[in-house]
Amino acid sequence: MASDKAIGGLLLVVSVIIIIVYGYLVFATDYWVAVLKLTGFLTVAVVFGLLGWIGYTLATTPPPKPIEEIEKELEKELKKETSETG
Repeated sequence: MASDKAIGGLLLVVSVIIIIVYGYLVFATDYWVAVLKLTGFLTVAVVFGLLGWIGYTLATTPPPKPIEEIEKELEKELKKETSETG
């Protein structure tokens, strides 16, 4: 549990530092346009990258077996077990 608290504290500190640095870059430097362009691009790339990954996963994952087929397999296994034991 102590390591969870340490990781949580580290995440908090890093997040606050990144917020401060980002605010400084956007409001106090001449690079604000580049920072906003980079932020916008990365946001769009991450969102649509995730959507693409979800789409790929949906397109390539085989459909599950119908419930009726699973029930038949279970019945066969139960019959086999009862015939072996009894």
